[in-house]
Amino acid sequence: MERVEYPQMTLGGKIALVTGASRGLGKWISLGLAHAGADVAVVARNFQGVEQTAREIEEMGRRALPIQADVSQIDSVKEMVRKTIATFGRIDCLVNNAGTNVHKTVFEITPEDFDLISNLNFRGLYFTSQIVAKEMINTGGGKIINIGSVGGFLLRAGIPNSVYAGTKGGVSMLTKAFAEELSPYGIYVNAIAPGYFATPLAKDRLSNQEVLEKILFFTPLKKIGEAKDIIGPVVFLASDASDFITGQTIYVDGGRSIL
Repeated sequence: MERVEYPQMTLGGKIALVTGASRGLGKWISLGLAHAGADVAVVARNFQGVEQTAREIEEMGRRALPIQADVSQIDSVKEMVRKTIATFGRIDCLVNNAGTNVHKTVFEITPEDFDLISNLNFRGLYFTSQIVAKEMINTGGGKIINIGSVGGFLLRAGIPNSVYAGTKGGVSMLTKAFAEELSPYGIYVNAIAPGYFATPLAKDRLSNQEVLEKILFFTPLKKIGEAKDIIGPVVFLASDASDFITGQTIYVDGGRSIL
């Protein structure tokens, strides 16, 4: 009889670090990783927000470390990683979720807007991954999960998104490049590209009935993403069940990207 090795979807004993964890996708992801068994360092510029996320994780019986940090600043990233290692001893999973956007047309975007978006969405993700990967090498490897966007793959008429789209498109290619370079060290790098989710950042658009109807028209599953819809793919990629996957971008968008 053939012996089948069944994958584990649990994260017991794992240490995760999640950026942009004060609300929305980052908070849901942090809670989801904790629910699967991980202890979590939760990071954001809004310390009150990550304190609340940390409290909710601790109520599950998991350990949590709230950290105030700005991932667009290298010294802040180094300190964030130092605190995580000092508390937990290692980092098994990094989720690069922190990001921002400015909805302006190509003629309205200023150099300050450009720097704000690209420094957080791309530069910050790059150097956070670099610094954490060095720590992962010391402990035998790990998982890096980048949160991109379906906006890095497609555009819709009337929605100005040039800088954001450029950075999120770059995240998918960066994921491939990192996956190739880090594979000898047992570090897997994948990305998730969400569509529309019911987060605070999308509240203004989703509360407009006309805009909501247009979004649903271009979404085959005819619904907006909820917490469980992002938690499942992240836990999968963080777990041993994804050990033959690296360099991939998974679109979690209700089918939006197929149209």
